[in-house]
Amino acid sequence: MHYGVCVPNIGEFVDARQVGDLARRAEAAGWDGFFVWDHVVFPHGGTHDVADPWVLLTLVALATERIRFGPLVTAAARRHPGTLARQTTSLDRLSGGRLVFGAGLGFTLEAEFGTWGGPVEPRTVAQRLDESLAVLAGLWTGERVDFHGTHVTAADVTFQPTPLQRPRPPVWIGCNWPARRPLRRAARWDGVAPMMVDPRDGSWNPTPAAVTEVISAVREQRASTNPFDVVINGRTPEQRAAARAVVEPIEAAGATWWLEGFRPEPGSYDLALRRIEAGPPR
Repeated sequence: MHYGVCVPNIGEFVDARQVGDLARRAEAAGWDGFFVWDHVVFPHGGTHDVADPWVLLTLVALATERIRFGPLVTAAARRHPGTLARQTTSLDRLSGGRLVFGAGLGFTLEAEFGTWGGPVEPRTVAQRLDESLAVLAGLWTGERVDFHGTHVTAADVTFQPTPLQRPRPPVWIGCNWPARRPLRRAARWDGVAPMMVDPRDGSWNPTPAAVTEVISAVREQRASTNPFDVVINGRTPEQRAAARAVVEPIEAAGATWWLEGFRPEPGSYDLALRRIEAGPPR
């Protein structure tokens, strides 16, 4: 099991230097990854301070030497695939090949797309996401790409340099459990990051049974025998024994990553700092 941290690009986490310092502390404390939300606007609780995730991730790359990092997740359908290929390649090379690319539909579609006059119909956004991922993977190869989809075009273009990771950086697909359709998309890539939230209070609520269901659903769709990550967000206490009691059943169910997740709420930065410095529950 790998252990990581996932913070918003919102509220108390908008100072890139502070986020870079959190990542440095996470690496020093023995965590394996550091991930950042990607929102342009956040649809809950009024107006928020929001930072560009790629600036935050640049500081994370520069502040660390070992840990994995990346956006979790980027609504790839709202970003230009050529720009996204340049940004991700630059970060992978800057970090010595440590980028993980998390992608999903976005949340909410009305905020991510409707704000800017874009489509908010899930099927349309999903089609654009799939086309964007196909173009992105093609551009990462450094070979000629000539793609003409319903929503995305890359006409006779070759991108150099390539990411250091070959054949490409890992791609994790985000979804809101228990939605099943995104699991079919995830099965074509390298991992799945299901958001498991208790509908009663919005708290993270991953259970071993849900993890088992996710893995079973992906396995039914997956043709490749390459390694596949199951990435679970949640919260554990600072006390290591209590934290292990939370994580061990999730690991036994087949999860490969546990991410300590934080929200854009007052006091979250200090909470994240304390939890990071307490170390991962291994």
